[in-house]
Amino acid sequence: MEIIIASHSGLCYGVKRALTLAKQTRRRRSGRVMTLGELIHNPRVIADLKTLGIESVDDPAAADEGTVVIRSHGVAPDVYRVVKKRGIEVVDATCPIVKRIQQLVEGLARRQADIVIVGDPAHPEIRGLLGCSRGRGQIVENEDQARRLPRRKERAVLAQSTQDGLLFGRVVAALLERTEKLEVYNTICRSTQTRQKAASDLAARVDVLFIVGGRNSSNTRKLYEISKRILPATYFIENAGQITPRLLRRAKVVGISGGASTPPEAIAEAVAKIRNSFEHSSQRENRVQCQS
Repeated sequence: MEIIIASHSGLCYGVKRALTLAKQTRRRRSGRVMTLGELIHNPRVIADLKTLGIESVDDPAAADEGTVVIRSHGVAPDVYRVVKKRGIEVVDATCPIVKRIQQLVEGLARRQADIVIVGDPAHPEIRGLLGCSRGRGQIVENEDQARRLPRRKERAVLAQSTQDGLLFGRVVAALLERTEKLEVYNTICRSTQTRQKAASDLAARVDVLFIVGGRNSSNTRKLYEISKRILPATYFIENAGQITPRLLRRAKVVGISGGASTPPEAIAEAVAKIRNSFEHSSQRENRVQCQS
């Protein structure tokens, strides 16, 4: 039995940076340290942060003292104003790529452009981008919604940083039918695109594929959806305990990929669980390799 780990699995730069800033803040501050919403979308990591004394609050009004760490997904400009008005120190852990997208949206809003943002309306990154749009942003989740938009002479379209590249392309095609001049900004981060390609390539090579990550992680879910289109035997798991012998039945080559918020320990535990599942039922050689 062979186990292949997708290249570019696990924590991305933006997530690593946010975790480093949060932990540094905890070490350097004696008072309360909070994140506005979950710093990243992974329950294991959030639990670890809590043990370090870094709590998560959803409402800026609940931040009454201490230091607030802005989550990697970013927040709307008015959130900064609310927190600073309360005299609370702010440490900005917004992913630099998300920050650049926010600045793009602010620039488009100053030009009074009609802005279409392709993404999940419930995702915190999207809520932050909407807050940067000065009321000129509109969220579209798919090409069907794009086709229902009114015709316009001009529009700008951009994407949530973790969006599915194929879906973004379909939305752009739909908007071209309804817009005379369409400005297209592919704001899907390069790391996301690389991970999506690695996962799809791996899905074509293995018998079973496990996507490891938090259920509320947008980028991890996109990896799952992309891989599932190629390999029906693709499973979205939060931890190694969800891997069962039934899922591995008759599999000779097993793939593992992790989202941008998935810690390396979670991937290592998945590898160990798969190995152990074959320990007593097969004499085949267990080999683990990283995808090239």
